[in-house]
Order: sequence, then structure tokens, then C-alpha cells
Amino acid sequence: MIKPIELVIFDCDGVLVDSERIAARVQVALGAELGWPLTEDEVVNRFIGRSHAAIHEQIAAQLGPATAAIWSQRFEQLHREAVDAGLAPVHGLPEALDALTLPMCVASSGSHDKMRHTLGRTGLYERFAGRIYSASEVSRGKPAPDLFLHAAQQMGVDPEACVVVEDSQPGVHAARAAGMRAFGYAGGLTPAGRLEGRDTVVFYDMRDLPTLIAERQPPLSQAPVLKN
Repeated sequence: MIKPIELVIFDCDGVLVDSERIAARVQVALGAELGWPLTEDEVVNRFIGRSHAAIHEQIAAQLGPATAAIWSQRFEQLHREAVDAGLAPVHGLPEALDALTLPMCVASSGSHDKMRHTLGRTGLYERFAGRIYSASEVSRGKPAPDLFLHAAQQMGVDPEACVVVEDSQPGVHAARAAGMRAFGYAGGLTPAGRLEGRDTVVFYDMRDLPTLIAERQPPLSQAPVLKN
């Protein structure tokens, strides 16, 4: 029996805040500067949706730990500057949040400091304060299910009663691995085909999310009819 949806778990970058385009642009520029030329599509495939530690490991394997450390430091600086220069919520996100009536939380590969900054710049931090979880709190980042299972446990909800809103391939894989239903937002950088899969609804407009979730709530069970 399909359990009713009790919790909506949002990824942060690319789902709540339109920061993935900024991150991809910065990563491409750093690759050209530090000796690992990457296209935007390669950045999406390799980095988007993954934790800082996982990205650092890839760069270190390619360029060595010293250059990886420089890359990480430069990324943090350039990303912060770009966010401060102009970061907005994902288009249609505020309307979606206003229409949702279910409990919500955030579970992101980003650090708490990064989310405090990006969500703070867009006026979203207070909407989720106390219900924000980072990959830094678990041993394995996405596509492992650890972060989403951790968020569900902290919120006191069975994983099967959770849905995850993601925009990356590692993110939807993590949701499926956690036994959660996924909503893959294809209005960002990741092509829809990379989000498709079992227990996953792919959509393009964040304003459609409340209706899509409501349509997937199982019908209320009927009370048994007592016979005299």
C-alpha cells in the first residue's frame, strides 16, 4: 500500500535558489584557469548535485591536492561574490511554497554556511530555519541515500512517506535509493532525460509542484461499513 505523503524534502541549489548556473559558470572558468578545461555539460555531469568533498576528490585526482585546494578556495570566493551580485529564488518557487500545506525541509549537498548565505540572500532562510540538513552531517553524499534518510529521521517521518524535489541526477538517484518518491525539476541545467526513472515525476515549472504532489496522494481510505 502506498503511504500518504507527509513530508516534502527540497534540495537547495537549483531547486530553491537559482545558483546552479552561477556554480557551473564559476567551475568552467576555474577549470580554464587551473588546467582542467571543462564544458558546462561536463560540469553538470561531474559536479552538480555532489558534495564539496566529492568535487574536491575529483579535482585532486585530476590536478593534484595542492591545485584542488586552490580551486576550492577560489570557488568559494567567486561563488559568494556572484551570489551577492544577484541571486534569486528559482522561478515560481515562492508561489509553490505558499501553495504547499505539507511539512517541508531542506537536504542539500552544500554546507550549512553556504545555505545560510544563499537562502538568506533570497529571503528563504527563515522559511526553513531549524529544518535544514547538509551532506556534512552524513558519511556519504548523494547519490547515496544517507542525507535524505537523515532528514526523514530528524523530521520523524517514515522514508516511504517522503517526497524529494531535486534537479540533479545524483539527487534523484539518492531519493530512489532512500525509498522515496522523487520530483525531478528539469527547468535548470540537468536535461530531463537524466532525471527520469522509477518513482520519479519530471516537471518544468515549479508552480506545478503543489498540484503534482496532490495528484500523487493516495485516496483516503474508506471506513468500513458496519452491518446490523
